[in-house]
Amino acid sequence: MTHTEGKSLDLILYNDQRGYCSCEVVSGHISLKISEATTVKAIKVLLKGYAQVSWMHKRSRCSEERKSLSLSKTLLASTGTQELILHSGMYEIPFELQLPHSPLVSSFSGKHGHVYYMVQAVLKRPFQENQRVCRELCIINPIDVNMPALISPVSQTCKKMIGCWIFTSGPISLSVSIDRQGYCNGESLPICALIENRSSRLVVPKAVIYQIQTYTAKGKTKIIKQVVASASGNVVPSDCSSRWNGNALQIPPVSPSILNSDILKVEYLLAVIVQIPGAKNLKVLIPLVISTDGHGSHRFNMSRRSVVDTRLLHPTFTLPDVAEAPPSYAEVVSEEQFEEHRTSICQPQPDWLLDGPATAYIQQFRLQPPPSYSERCHTWYGIFTCNHILASVMI
Repeated sequence: MTHTEGKSLDLILYNDQRGYCSCEVVSGHISLKISEATTVKAIKVLLKGYAQVSWMHKRSRCSEERKSLSLSKTLLASTGTQELILHSGMYEIPFELQLPHSPLVSSFSGKHGHVYYMVQAVLKRPFQENQRVCRELCIINPIDVNMPALISPVSQTCKKMIGCWIFTSGPISLSVSIDRQGYCNGESLPICALIENRSSRLVVPKAVIYQIQTYTAKGKTKIIKQVVASASGNVVPSDCSSRWNGNALQIPPVSPSILNSDILKVEYLLAVIVQIPGAKNLKVLIPLVISTDGHGSHRFNMSRRSVVDTRLLHPTFTLPDVAEAPPSYAEVVSEEQFEEHRTSICQPQPDWLLDGPATAYIQQFRLQPPPSYSERCHTWYGIFTCNHILASVMI
């Protein structure tokens, strides 16, 4: 509410606790209190929407702005020959604004940008500064998660060898399937996975949902990746396998996917990761599309889920021609990973992921620095040379 001498202006929105979608009507009223007769040029209501991004890049600021919505409606106005005079009293002036049929960008607030909408009431008087009052409006672009592209099952498989040259210890394989890619807030994401560990190391599987914010301005791009949900599984010992049969990862209340803006995007990614001590992690990445509650609700198809499970019963694995050399410790564990693992130790884990005494073994092998690649090769070469000399002496 704004006040001037003898006047107060306020804006009330009906149903302002929910989000509005395209084609819907935004309604409310303007409340105007006047203590004495006042000449008014016009009373207007405006609805504006903007997408803005901004961040610092090498001592210069990258910023862009897009106008996503602009509506205006005059509620009262004086004519060219007759002035509009409002006498003292309380006035309530109703209004309705029809949102366009074209899809709108969902409201969002991120680290380097935001999408916001506001309704503004404007009181214009002769020879006076305009009086304004604003209210924020939440806009939601509903995504139909039942569209064919989002309800089809998705399966991916990856594998890698551990060790180098003749000192290989066997492959680690990961197969992941989900029944669909479109979900709503609050739903459970069932994950079917098979982890086969034929190496000599203990490995730890983990499921993570990332939110990826992409900001674009002046030809440059800024990407922010945040974890919105995660859970770690049990250790998979050497020459063993582990299976997830539709184990669920809960999707928390998050912003819906934003895919229709050229300067700000919000996307989601499911990552099933096998953490390997002394080697790069094995990952399967599957894009997700998340809608809000009540938009594009989905009925889980049990018959489709059974098909997904069947595909994991007899996976096929192929070995690479050349085994992978172990990376350096800096390549394996970054500072971000260290902080993420350190905080995850203190977080409670779901019951379905902790069905055995795995936690004690996880800590033993988590983030232990392996010897450098040159040290391993030097040691192996020394052992091989000594054995050859001893064999020659004995002969």
